[in-house]
Amino acid sequence: MKKLMAVVVLASLAAAPVLAADDGAKLYAEKTCGACHGANGTKTLMPDYPKIAGQNAKYLEKQMLDIKTGARANGNSAAMKGVMPLVSDEQIKVLADYISKLKP
Repeated sequence: MKKLMAVVVLASLAAAPVLAADDGAKLYAEKTCGACHGANGTKTLMPDYPKIAGQNAKYLEKQMLDIKTGARANGNSAAMKGVMPLVSDEQIKVLADYISKLKP
């Protein structure tokens, strides 16, 4: 039984799509991050939107997760409320890593 469970777990992991770090740029474009934060995370649509390029990856991940769950609901996060349900937790990690490596 334990061997069967191990096989099922390994099979499900193998079948799950794994996102590479290179996918960060693609996700940034697909999820329309650049519309508000700028193509490189440095030129924002509105003056009070954050410049996110070079920000700490763990901080970015936490903010995105908090917006997604509703734990963060201040005025500036309202624009992201519609997008974040469409972003998986794995994609959030990839995005956070990608954004953290952009030059501020």
